[in-house]
Amino acid sequence: MTKVVVVAPHSDDECLGAGGTIALFARAGAAVTVVTVCSELEPVFAAGDRAMIQNEARRAHKVLGVSESIFFDYPTTAVNQVPVAELNGRMQQVMNDVRPDIVLLPFPDRHIDHRVTFESAVVATRPYRAGREIRLTAMYETISETYWNVPGAEPAFNPHWTVDITESLEAKLAAFGEMPSRHAHFPGPRSSEALTGLAQFRGSQASCGYGEAFQLVRSSIAPAELTQVLT
Repeated sequence: MTKVVVVAPHSDDECLGAGGTIALFARAGAAVTVVTVCSELEPVFAAGDRAMIQNEARRAHKVLGVSESIFFDYPTTAVNQVPVAELNGRMQQVMNDVRPDIVLLPFPDRHIDHRVTFESAVVATRPYRAGREIRLTAMYETISETYWNVPGAEPAFNPHWTVDITESLEAKLAAFGEMPSRHAHFPGPRSSEALTGLAQFRGSQASCGYGEAFQLVRSSIAPAELTQVLT
């Protein structure tokens, strides 16, 4: 059985960036684990926000076919204040426990939580010890934050791999529908219209109906083999 770990800075990033791909992996029989690093904790957020948002995430994960949902519960917008050794240790423990074949990471964009999560996940997925078993590591884009990087001053998302999610777009949108606290009205980026538009644009780049794009970190999987995993 193929084992996949999707690392999300916040509850919704995994759905926004890789929801269609997650659904395809699950349909193909893969065991998908989603690790969410940050939670909406008091006093920055209202009492009850954490539980509400995590319940939304669990419902969305059920729609996508996620096997396991893990929440680290570090404070949103303040994960950079968590000791590096602590965050890296917890991330490494997940990789040691799951022993994934494929890991999907957030692109290190304008959001500080995304950058810190990315750095920790890259350390935990190095091709060393248990990390040698990881055959593909790739970064997904998060609608809005990934596009707000300053061109020429910050890294740009340059995808190498597009997954055809034509058959799973509805599952992605349905999963996002289970996260009403994350919704924005169009033309807000966190809207069904914007998600569909991005998927259509990424699909048009790869000659398919709808797509999700990824930037590769490292891979030992041949494209033909990867296609077999997703079908």
